[in-house]
Amino acid sequence: MKHFKSSSGDLRRLFERAITIREIAEPLVSFDTDHAAEAIRACMEERNFDVVGLRQGGRVVGYLRRNDLTHGSVTDCLTRFQAGEMLAEHEPLSAAVQALRNQTQLFITVRGKVGRIVTKGDLQKIPVRLWLFGLISLIEMQMLRLIRQRFPGGAWGSLLSPARVEAAKKVFALRQTQNREADASDFSDCLQICDKAAIMLKDSELFALSQFPSRVAGRSFFSHLESLRNDLAHSNDILKGRWPALAELAVQCENLLTWLEAGRVRLPEFGGNGR
Repeated sequence: MKHFKSSSGDLRRLFERAITIREIAEPLVSFDTDHAAEAIRACMEERNFDVVGLRQGGRVVGYLRRNDLTHGSVTDCLTRFQAGEMLAEHEPLSAAVQALRNQTQLFITVRGKVGRIVTKGDLQKIPVRLWLFGLISLIEMQMLRLIRQRFPGGAWGSLLSPARVEAAKKVFALRQTQNREADASDFSDCLQICDKAAIMLKDSELFALSQFPSRVAGRSFFSHLESLRNDLAHSNDILKGRWPALAELAVQCENLLTWLEAGRVRLPEFGGNGR
């Protein structure tokens, strides 16, 4: 297996420079103050909007909630923007994910002026899914690197059930028949994420690198991680039944990746597996 030079820092730089909140934000429909509340509400109901912007002097100064619009002056229904509700369009996607834990929507500034909006539904878009899948892929690569350092030549077999070892061998054999590059003494490349997680949690030195408070916490994390990875791979809904826990999982992924990247391990003592 070739050495992977990608790191969490590379991923962050990629998304901070090229894929930002701008890529998932939608234009914020807004109205001037001379519009009647009833007319704005009718438009919102027709287009299924929960909020719209309100302009004063050509600048969006706040927003209107559909349920607040009944009659009278729209300025009476105006909600002014608060600092925690606004993000700049050049901010990374992770900032939007974390901010939406406490907000129904985020108002996005373009050149210092509010002009776009992000809601939880926008977290289903391709840029967010790519970011999350990238995090998980880097975690898997770093786990594999450390497992190989700790157990050269595939000496991790005793940490997995015979069925899981056999499953990896079958994948390895299939790759060999397809003329893929493969080291006959090491089929670690064929481990699934659940296998890598089991090895890391059972071996004391690898477990220490993960900085999980307990093995129970580690198993819970990897269970949620694998579920998210599967939903991302199959283009399934990633929010249903997973929000706001998804935001915390993203933070845990970034932290784990940082710790794994910095990790170095020793060879196990002869005949031992470090459990």
